[in-house]
Amino acid sequence: MENTTQESDNLMKFEKEVKENVFGFGEANEAYAQYFTGASFLRGLVSPEENIDWGMAQVSFEPGCINHWHAHTTGYQVLLCTGGEGWVQEEGKEPVRMRPGDVYVVRRGVKHWHGAGKNSWFSHIAITSGATEWYEPVDEQAYAELDD
Repeated sequence: MENTTQESDNLMKFEKEVKENVFGFGEANEAYAQYFTGASFLRGLVSPEENIDWGMAQVSFEPGCINHWHAHTTGYQVLLCTGGEGWVQEEGKEPVRMRPGDVYVVRRGVKHWHGAGKNSWFSHIAITSGATEWYEPVDEQAYAELDD
């Protein structure tokens, strides 16, 4: 019983951390919903009118929400965790847990995925350059086996 109470307390803490994030929570990420398992929320942080060759957005994930495998085929992505707990994994490597303050760099063309833990809200700033190519969803069994 105590473990369930602690999990519930953590979930509420992470939800508050993500939804009251200094960068904002964002709106339902409908434009990219087809590439996510679960609900995500997007808040652009750099206006397209800035006319630069990279974008920056706050992306928030409900518990269990992850994006599909993808690669930034002509650029890169830098992830800066701002709330909750989540995961990032490059193809052929072990998953890496992300917590607030963690930074993860994904190099050009590297196939990867990222998103929330099964029992945690998660948010990160994504700084992205270049085209994105989307692939298959993450294997449900492999995700279920992650140690949250």
